[in-house]
Amino acid sequence: MAESRLHELSARGQSVWIDYLSRDLVQTGELKRLMDEDAVVGVTSNPTIFQKAISQGNAYDEQLKELLDTESDPKEIFLQLAVRDVKSALEVLAPVHEKAPEDGYVSIEVDPNFAYDTKATYDEAIRFHEWIDRPNLYVKIPGTEPGLQAIEDCIAGCHSINVTLVFSLPRYREVVEAYLRGLERLAEDGGDLTKVRSVASFFVSRVDTETDKRLDAIGTEEALALRGKLAIANARLAYEHYLEAFSGPRWEALEAKGALPQRCLWASTSTKNPAYRDVLYVEELIGPHTVDTMPEETIKDFQDHGEVRGDTVLEGIDEAHKLFDQLAAVGIDYDDVVATLEREGVQKFSDSFAELLDGVMAKRGALVTS
Repeated sequence: MAESRLHELSARGQSVWIDYLSRDLVQTGELKRLMDEDAVVGVTSNPTIFQKAISQGNAYDEQLKELLDTESDPKEIFLQLAVRDVKSALEVLAPVHEKAPEDGYVSIEVDPNFAYDTKATYDEAIRFHEWIDRPNLYVKIPGTEPGLQAIEDCIAGCHSINVTLVFSLPRYREVVEAYLRGLERLAEDGGDLTKVRSVASFFVSRVDTETDKRLDAIGTEEALALRGKLAIANARLAYEHYLEAFSGPRWEALEAKGALPQRCLWASTSTKNPAYRDVLYVEELIGPHTVDTMPEETIKDFQDHGEVRGDTVLEGIDEAHKLFDQLAAVGIDYDDVVATLEREGVQKFSDSFAELLDGVMAKRGALVTS
C-alpha cells in the first residue's frame, strides 16, 4: 500500500494513536486495519468512550449474561467488560510494542471519582496493572494536584502511567517533575528503569473552546483577533518545556540507567469550532517524540487532506510566549481558564462514568427479564 498522510506523519517521529476502543473495533479486525492503513500504534480510552461503546449494539450482551449470577456491583461489571476489551487490544498491539517499545500501548483510566483522592487513585492504578499485567498497558491518572503523588508513586513502583487531563503549563511542569522523582526513587530502589514508560496527555482543542468563549464575551477587535490561538501556543510551550526537562545533568543521570522521556501526547485534537480547519490541531503540532491520539473522524480527515509541513510544534515559539501577554492585556485570565478546564474535565468524565454505570445496569436488567 502507498504511504498515507498518517504514515508520513509517523515518519517524522510522531506516533498516531486512536482515542476510542470497543469490542467491535477489535473483533471485526478494524483495529488491525487501522494499524496497517492508518499508521495507528496505540489506543486510549476513557469513561465517555466506553459509555458510547457499551450503550450501542449487543456486543457486550454475552459477557453480561455470564456475569448475571456472579456480580451485582455496576462498577465491577463495567470493569470486567472494559478489561476484556483492553486485553484484546493489547494482544493486537503486542507486535508493535515488541518492535517499538514506546508504542503499542492501550490505556485504561482509573475511576474519575478518585481524581481528588491520592490513595484511591494509586490503589486502583495498581489494581489495574496487577489485573491486566501486560507490558504495554498504560493506566490513566488525571493530572490533578492530588493525582501528582499517585503518579510519582506508580512510577517509583515501575508501573507505566498515562497522565491525562493536563491543560496548563504549570501543571504540566509538575507532571514532569512527578515522573522524574518517580524515576529517581525507582533507581534508588534498584529498579529497572527500562521497564517503565509515561506520556503526559496535554489537551488541546478545549483550551480554544473556553478561551474563545471568553474572547467573544469581551468582544473588542483586539480580543476577537486572538481567537483560535491559545491551544496551539499552549501545547508548543509544553513541548518547549519537554525539551528542557529531558536534557541536562539530572536527566542524563537517569537516561544512563535506561530511563526514557515522558512524551507529550496531544489529546482532544479534533476541531470543535467549524470555522477552523478540521485538522488544524494535528497539522500545527507535528514533532518528534510526540503522540497524537485522534478520534475516528480526525483520522479520516487527515488521511484525506492533512498536510505534513515539517516539525510544526517547533514553530512560533516567540509568538507563543507573547500571546500570553496579549491575552492578559485584553482581560483573559489564563490561570482561571485552565483551572476551569481541569475542573470541568474531571466533572465530564465523572458524569460519563455515572451514565455508563446506569447503562450497564439497564442492559443487565433487560437481560435478566428477557
